[in-house]
Amino acid sequence: MLRAIGLSPAESRLYATLVENPRSSAAELATHCGVSTPLAARTLAAFARRGLASRLPGRRARYVAVAPDIAFRPLLTRQEEELHQVRTAIHELTTSFHLASRYAAHPAEQVEVVTGTDNIISRAYALQDSAQGMFRNIDKPPYVMRGHADNVERERRMLRSGIDYRSVYDLESLALPGKLRLVQDSVAHGEKARVVAGAAAKMWIADDALALIPIRNGAYSIDAAFILHRSALLDALIALFELEWGRGFPLRGAPRPAPGEPDELTRDLLALLAGGLTDEAIARSLGLGLRTVQRRIHAVMQELNAITRFQAGLAARERGWI
Repeated sequence: MLRAIGLSPAESRLYATLVENPRSSAAELATHCGVSTPLAARTLAAFARRGLASRLPGRRARYVAVAPDIAFRPLLTRQEEELHQVRTAIHELTTSFHLASRYAAHPAEQVEVVTGTDNIISRAYALQDSAQGMFRNIDKPPYVMRGHADNVERERRMLRSGIDYRSVYDLESLALPGKLRLVQDSVAHGEKARVVAGAAAKMWIADDALALIPIRNGAYSIDAAFILHRSALLDALIALFELEWGRGFPLRGAPRPAPGEPDELTRDLLALLAGGLTDEAIARSLGLGLRTVQRRIHAVMQELNAITRFQAGLAARERGWI
């Protein structure tokens, strides 16, 4: 467990045992850990030299562990400094790579093809992690990831770090059970979200540097993905995202209802209604029966004094309900 800061598995085990059994001799520690006494003696002596343990006075060598938060602080500081140097080097190399690629790369090298579900997911996560200031995506089925919530914690970390996270959701994606609530929760954490009907393409874009476009051969399966590097093709993809964003209907987080305002379920229904979903799609998204949804729509339209669904959506927005 301490390998990351330079201790081998055997050293980690011996140190943990010493913490639990202070004033141990090499022979006693060897018995506890199932190693030879000479090995335990050499390790304890090394711990003393490195400031991880102290030898007690007396003819027989006995040791106590130095408090872990004190013992490992120098090791952690050194590891953090090394990691910082690695990150700086990677950033400089990446900058050089992109500059060289933009002006010298062959067009065929500006597009990669990734195959296999696990490989696509791995590259998608790496693309997200590479974002320095902005992440944009168009969300529509089918999905490579196994569940809608698979990417939630990664998105939360990006939002906390100040990444401008923008998502365009296709109406078809909001029809999936539980998806609207998940999106509203993300919006409450800082995501900017809009919804469109018939989104042009599914895509992920990190800054203006890299994009991923899933490819599907059948109707419901993604078999491969294009990875686009800096190029005129990537510029066109970014322009396409901005067009979709411009025509999208803004989605808001789910606020707590004040007295006299609709409950959360009614707000969700109104958001889906304003987005243009059919009664059947709304029922699937909210996990309700079709007749229940139709009764609720009829009741809320009466309350808003709306004749059409579009009017109901406008009236709900004017009141701040969605």
